[in-house]
Amino acid sequence: MRIRAVRTAELPLLQEIERAAGECFREIGMVEIAADEPLPLAELARHQRAGSAWVAADGADLPVAYLIADRVDDALHVEQVSVHPGSAHRRIGRALLDFLADRARAEGLAALTLTTFAEVPWNAPYYARCGFRIPSEDSLGPGLREVRAREAAHGLDRWPRVTMRRDL
Repeated sequence: MRIRAVRTAELPLLQEIERAAGECFREIGMVEIAADEPLPLAELARHQRAGSAWVAADGADLPVAYLIADRVDDALHVEQVSVHPGSAHRRIGRALLDFLADRARAEGLAALTLTTFAEVPWNAPYYARCGFRIPSEDSLGPGLREVRAREAAHGLDRWPRVTMRRDL
């Protein structure tokens, strides 16, 4: 697997990866999450232009996973990380997170952050294995509080969610 910047022509592929990755939520009764539309092309393009969108590409240089991030408070915040189910269980997601950690260190940032479902096995428990921890609510900066508020407005708090942080 090679991690590289996403190319403009690949943005629709990122949506396909996210749709395919989201299907596993259907199997655990989170049908609304599985049916949720992926990020719009304009939002993906914003990340691509800002240099904050990366793919893991296979031997044919085709994307099989992607990660987008934004700077939030003192960290790079994982906005989305998705691995196509056909490439799951190969440590690709972890490789993308480690790549982002290296970027954050190079920028002098203190951590990676993300928000995720607390009780979904491939969410919070997985991220804990990748070195993320749940910080206390009073330690969250204003940017992360804003992220959580947007997610709640989108209806994601229907299921237990947590903020997680990986100090670097």
